[in-house]
Amino acid sequence: MSIVINTPNGNIGRPLVQKLLHSGRKVTIISRNPEKVSDLVKQGAKLVQGSIEDKATMDAALQGAEALFWLSPPPARPDFLDWSAKVAQQTAALVKAHGVQRVVVLSSVGAQNGPGSGPVSALKPVEEAFKAVSPNVTALRAGFFMENFLRDVQALAKAGHIYNVAGPEKKFQMVAVADIATKAAEVLTDASWTGHRNLGVHGPQDLTYPEAAAILTQALGRPVKYMQVGVEDMRGSLKGMGLPAWMADAFTEMYGAIKDGRMDAAEPRSKETTTPTTLAEFAATVLKPVVDQIRAS
Repeated sequence: MSIVINTPNGNIGRPLVQKLLHSGRKVTIISRNPEKVSDLVKQGAKLVQGSIEDKATMDAALQGAEALFWLSPPPARPDFLDWSAKVAQQTAALVKAHGVQRVVVLSSVGAQNGPGSGPVSALKPVEEAFKAVSPNVTALRAGFFMENFLRDVQALAKAGHIYNVAGPEKKFQMVAVADIATKAAEVLTDASWTGHRNLGVHGPQDLTYPEAAAILTQALGRPVKYMQVGVEDMRGSLKGMGLPAWMADAFTEMYGAIKDGRMDAAEPRSKETTTPTTLAEFAATVLKPVVDQIRAS
């Protein structure tokens, strides 16, 4: 019996695979490019080569599976909402056919509201697809990834700014992806939970952007200021960064949902949803080396 990971080469999937292998679990991974996961295979993972949208690939991967970890890939095509739902539904049918007993879905705060929140809009149909067929499903509704600050490294290095549409009083759950992988491993290897549930993954504390800027100031050793921008200004900035119009529109819709409160967490903070890595720790170990390198170049 194995645990199937559909995205083994990402910044959540890869550490998740390694944690599971280290704990002695059998792991099956899916990848179109064997060379990208060759190290995981050497560590003991079983590789099924192919795409998650290919039914035969998923059918082979789910043979004898006890659990599935499902992470919807980032939007890469204009029809990503329909694509994400269809691929999840196709896999869910195979989950049912193979009698897979547990599914853990990576979701997001705000997923409960469905349409109107950009890429996050894709996640409620994905949650529902697996809950319709599997007796035990946990949707991990994660907060704002601390790694998203890596998108701001140029502005941090050159101007000392971070940007968002949120008001300065708006608090966010900020979580490191390493902690999400740890939480996923805990849930996948815990046989005590049953039924369908939504579990927040919230980081150590809720923060406003000005509070985050103050933390980054200390960690980076230089002043950082939060700059609130308008939704349409954000759209223009995304297009200016080279994003195609459909992708800029999708993320702009998500930022609008943040401003309107539709990306607020439905799950209250608790001991179970609180994870350990602080923004200060993340900034010092992950963000600062990148910013320093840009400033030095």
